[in-house]
Amino acid sequence: MKVLLINGSPKANGNTAIALNEMIKVFNAEGVETELIHVGNKDIRGCIACGKCFETGKCVFDDVVNEVAPKFEECDGIVVGSPVYYASANATLVAFLQRLFFSARFNKTMKVGASVVAARRGGLSSTFDELNKFFAISGMPIASSQYWNSIHGREPGEALQDEEGLQTMRTLARNMTFLMKSIVLGKGKYGLPEKEVGTFTNFIR
Repeated sequence: MKVLLINGSPKANGNTAIALNEMIKVFNAEGVETELIHVGNKDIRGCIACGKCFETGKCVFDDVVNEVAPKFEECDGIVVGSPVYYASANATLVAFLQRLFFSARFNKTMKVGASVVAARRGGLSSTFDELNKFFAISGMPIASSQYWNSIHGREPGEALQDEEGLQTMRTLARNMTFLMKSIVLGKGKYGLPEKEVGTFTNFIR
């Protein structure tokens, strides 16, 4: 069993990393393999809606998005972490996620997702909601904790002082592990839910 963790902060060892690493400790103790990938400092452009991924199965821009896609397909769960900028996620991370989720055409149903956000003070819940939408539209169960998945800190390292935030991360990792294991057992006994052919409409027809 494996979890892929995405650090969307420009800082490799900032407060977002502290939250993710707190989860990694629990995953490792539970026997779950982990891989942490830092994308927040990459030069990642946004989607241009060219549609080439429908033809090739990968993004036309051959960068870290295409590198992560097969890892995403292989993992049992994914954790996405971001600092809060103007009550929103880091724009580099959002560009990465939009292209990853759109260009990676595999069935993501029942792959577990979790988002983690870090901020000095406010904007945590709106960023948390923003990131969770990537999972919700993909048929992915969203792992929860004892509180919204957030941690506080301004300067790098300050999140270590947020005892409740750290506990929230540990609880999230335990809950996510239980959910992934339960889904594996459920798939073995019942299979995946029936999936209908998609129906796409808009508001003018």
